[in-house]
Amino acid sequence: MVAETKLSPHDFIVPLFIDEGKDIKIEIPSMPGYFRNSLDITVKEVKELWKMGLQSVLIFVKSADELKDNTGKEAWNKNGLMQKSIKAIKDAVPELVVMTDVALDPYSSFGHDGIVKDGEIVNDETVEALVKMSLSHAEAGADFVAPSDMMDGRIGAIRKALEENNYSKTGIMAYSAKYASCFYGPFRDALDSAPGFGDKKTYQMDYSNRREAIRETLMDVEEGADIVMVKPALAYLDVIREVKDAVQIPVSAYNISGEYAMIKAAAKMGWLNEEKAILETLTAIKRAGADLIATYFAKDAVALLNN
Repeated sequence: MVAETKLSPHDFIVPLFIDEGKDIKIEIPSMPGYFRNSLDITVKEVKELWKMGLQSVLIFVKSADELKDNTGKEAWNKNGLMQKSIKAIKDAVPELVVMTDVALDPYSSFGHDGIVKDGEIVNDETVEALVKMSLSHAEAGADFVAPSDMMDGRIGAIRKALEENNYSKTGIMAYSAKYASCFYGPFRDALDSAPGFGDKKTYQMDYSNRREAIRETLMDVEEGADIVMVKPALAYLDVIREVKDAVQIPVSAYNISGEYAMIKAAAKMGWLNEEKAILETLTAIKRAGADLIATYFAKDAVALLNN
C-alpha cells in the first residue's frame, strides 16, 4: 500500500529485432531467451504483447550484408525491411505505439552510426541521411522515430523535415544521453552491427561525464524532442534522475542488452534469483525517474506483475 514506486505494463517499451525471410526465429547467443524474428513471426508477437497490456515497441532490423554501403541508402528504401515492418505491425495492432530506430549502423558497411570519410564520421552528411530515414519511417506509419546516433543537430533537422512534410504528429524519442558503453556487446550480436574499425567514442558520451548529459538533453528538447532517453540505464541511474529534474517532457531509459545478459548469466549459474532481479532492476530504473523503460525483460516483468 505504501510502495512509492510501482511498475506497470504501460511503463515498458519492447525492443524487437526483425530479420528478412519467413518463419525465422533465431536466438541471440549473448541474449538467452531473446530472438531475432522474421516479420511473420513478429506480427504474431506484437498481437501477444498487446494482449499482455504492453503498448509500445521499438523496432530494429537486420540488414543483409549486400545492402550495406557507406551511404546507408537502404535505410530509406520505401520497400525496405523496416518500412515493411512498420506497416505490417500497424496493420496488425493499429493502437500499438510503434517506435523506430534511426541510425545508420545496421546499414553501414563500416558498422558506424554515420557516413565515414577518411576514417572519420562526418556529422552533417549523416544528419541529411537520418532525415531521409526518419521521413521514410513516418510515411510508413511510425508513431515515433528514435534517433540513436548522437550526431549534432539531428533532432532539429528531423523535426523541421517532419513538420515541412506534414508529419507533425510523428514524435521524436531522442537518445539524448547515450554513453560509449561496454554493455552494448550483445546488441551488436543481434544485428551484426559492431563497428568495423575504431569505436564510437567520437560521437557517444564519455561515461565519466554527468553535466554533459544535461547539456545534450536540453539541446534536444530545444530542437523539438518529445521524449528524451538515457542509455544505458543501470550504471547511469544518477543521470536519469538529473535529466528527469531538468526537463518537462517524458524521460525514457534503455535497460540494455549487456544488463539483460548479466542477469541471465548470473541466474543460470544459480548466483541470484532471476525473477527478483528483474523486478528490482526495473523498479530502480523507474525510481530514478524514468517514465518509460525500454527493456528485453518487458514480457517477463508483466508476467511477474500479474502473478
